[in-house]
Amino acid sequence: MALQPLILITGPDLAPTAKQMAEDAGYTIVHTPPYPSEEVLADFLKQYDPVGVVSRMGQFGAGAVAAGKSLRVISKHGAGVDNIDIDAATQHGIQVIRAAGGNAVSVAEHTVALMFSTIKRLLPLDAGMRAGRWEKAGFLGRELSGMRLGLVGGGAIAAAVAKLVKGMGLDVLVYDPYASVDAINAMGARRVERLEDLLRQSDIVSLHCPLTESNTHLLNAEMLALMPADSYVINTSRGGLIDEAALLAALESGHIAGAGLDTFEQEPPLDVNVLAASERVILTPHIAGVTKEAGKRVGELAVSGIVDFLAGETLPKARLANTLARANHL
Repeated sequence: MALQPLILITGPDLAPTAKQMAEDAGYTIVHTPPYPSEEVLADFLKQYDPVGVVSRMGQFGAGAVAAGKSLRVISKHGAGVDNIDIDAATQHGIQVIRAAGGNAVSVAEHTVALMFSTIKRLLPLDAGMRAGRWEKAGFLGRELSGMRLGLVGGGAIAAAVAKLVKGMGLDVLVYDPYASVDAINAMGARRVERLEDLLRQSDIVSLHCPLTESNTHLLNAEMLALMPADSYVINTSRGGLIDEAALLAALESGHIAGAGLDTFEQEPPLDVNVLAASERVILTPHIAGVTKEAGKRVGELAVSGIVDFLAGETLPKARLANTLARANHL
């Protein structure tokens, strides 16, 4: 009896409904450990020879891509594909797809939670209470109503953020050269044509764009200096968008009043992240989209993309992260 084709999951978890979807389609599921190194991932690819991979944790570099003899499709468990070597996948005839939009609500909620927690200084106030301090006399907070929220990126997550803050009195601005005017207007937001202008006009800047070679350290020392004094930075997108050393310097100088960060330049960090040195920062371990509800939606999108692609079905163009020279189905 022929062995069932296999789908490899890079990480220990997958929504039960997504796993069932794969099994119902005739696929076996195998998991790697959390955040496998490229060497470990390559070993799994050689040992199990999957036809598809759901990329959750760790880097999927050229060495791992080359190790997949029968690999036909890599499906990102989410929207950002910066952990996958797209060029190597394309050279090997491997389709890369994304599960965009499935975690938008969860990430948007976490974005707003970081915004509130940072600006309202909830963690240091809580720490003070636990240490026996009553800091009311020296405290002066800020009101979010009337603040200007600048969204870098105008996709599904940014739209969900705009929807959440709609009734809170924030003035929402969007910089996204790829989003239409109609799409930004539908968010109840105002389009800004240049990133520099958005930074100058925003009391809060929240990042919602993919990480590419061209926008690495999008928020560097020069760009952070454009922001108004006592402004805030929120990032639930990709850590490489921010120069962490520059952000720490801006926090320590007082120019940036606070930051709420869910993503970092090194994930997981080799040691305590440098930004943990500032009490003006709230840090969470890239879990904005890790909810039961989002996990189900994204897992099902990631697996169904593999199943549909290998069945020869045409996927929506927005889900394709690369373009192959020829069809590459089993």
